[in-house]
Amino acid sequence: MDIQGVVERMKRDSVRYAQMHFTDIFGVVKSITVPIGHVSDALEHGTWFDGSSINGFTRIFESDMYLKPDPDTYAVIPWMASEDGNVARFICDVYKPDNAPFEGDPRYILKRAIARAREMGFEYKTGPELEFFLFRKENGAVAPMPHDKAGYFGLTSDEAYHIREQMTEALAQFGIDVEAAHHEVAHGQHEIDFRYDQALKTADSAVTLRSVLKAIAQQNGLHATFMPKPIAGINGSGMHVHQSLFDIQTGKNVFYDESGEYSLSTMALQFIAGQLEHVRGMCAVLSPTVNSYKRLVSGYEAPVYLSWGRTNRSALLRVPRYSKGRTQATRVELRSPDPSCNIYLAFAVMLNAGLDGIERGLMPPKPIEEDVYHFDDARLAELNIATLPQTLHEALVYMRQDSMVRRALGEHTFKQYLGAKEAEWDLFRQQVTAWELKTYLENF
Repeated sequence: MDIQGVVERMKRDSVRYAQMHFTDIFGVVKSITVPIGHVSDALEHGTWFDGSSINGFTRIFESDMYLKPDPDTYAVIPWMASEDGNVARFICDVYKPDNAPFEGDPRYILKRAIARAREMGFEYKTGPELEFFLFRKENGAVAPMPHDKAGYFGLTSDEAYHIREQMTEALAQFGIDVEAAHHEVAHGQHEIDFRYDQALKTADSAVTLRSVLKAIAQQNGLHATFMPKPIAGINGSGMHVHQSLFDIQTGKNVFYDESGEYSLSTMALQFIAGQLEHVRGMCAVLSPTVNSYKRLVSGYEAPVYLSWGRTNRSALLRVPRYSKGRTQATRVELRSPDPSCNIYLAFAVMLNAGLDGIERGLMPPKPIEEDVYHFDDARLAELNIATLPQTLHEALVYMRQDSMVRRALGEHTFKQYLGAKEAEWDLFRQQVTAWELKTYLENF
């Protein structure tokens, strides 16, 4: 839609206010509300704001920035409708006073990665699968109390069936085409999947999904959380990402080759090799919190070892099957990211890692179809299978050493992100936890 088309659409939708959304470097949505009388000007010239107040943006003396709404992201927020009028939502790009895109805007960082892929002749498509928990509230306070006791694809004890219906209907109002919604393995855990598409569109959809699901949960007196491991001893929440490259001239999936192993092309293998080579360096972006590494442990369907395969669900990179004849659905699934990440940054480093593998002609090791969790140290050493970082601190060490991640994020965001996450780790390591008190207080 062009600007005039959006303005006319808002009139038909009886919009009184428009929320301008963007994210900080951690993926947290920020918003400015603009009355309808000023929306045309915002669409044409942008809305100014103080960038120094946003995590990872600018210093106090460089604070002036403006938001430019993307007309294609226009949607009416369904739960904010009233007799007085409606509220619309736009996702925005961030600009500097000289009208140049802000190099630290996560959406711009992904756009830059997509542009690099297009220069190489590729369109990057993704399908993120975000898991989440629904928790009950106690006297208005949020606590890790699962809303139900159902399990994977549960039905009779699935108390959130109608809530997921509400979520699906709300997502449709934002133009998000939900393909499936179901209960996940753990009590109170769910997943809602939407259509595979171009990476920028699915990143926008994933950011929108997190906000929508939280709002619908709140309306039902619940709390939706994308925290990776809210309860010890049960499965955590991941964000498996299906991904492939398409030829921009022919529209064909370049990952498919009928004669290749698993019907994968050489280019697909190079893409896999690039992600395997850089996954430890980008782990602090894909799994960005202290809590993320409580999920990445053996025994809970989360990947730990750097391996790839088809039937092996312990693999870091998996090649999903597809229906006969649907060769365009050829893809690889990266299983380490979790839904607390900044999805724009995650897609940017993932794409750059895969493209690096293609440019350098890297090839992955042999696929492993055994359960790697049952390998002993000797077997792991024999196959030269490395592991993901075990803590955020270790992930940050790898990130600092990876020049590809630095280039993908840009110098500004690379430094800002590292500094913020190192401060987060320092705060965590100074804490005395309940486990420590229980284990040590009376014994020493």
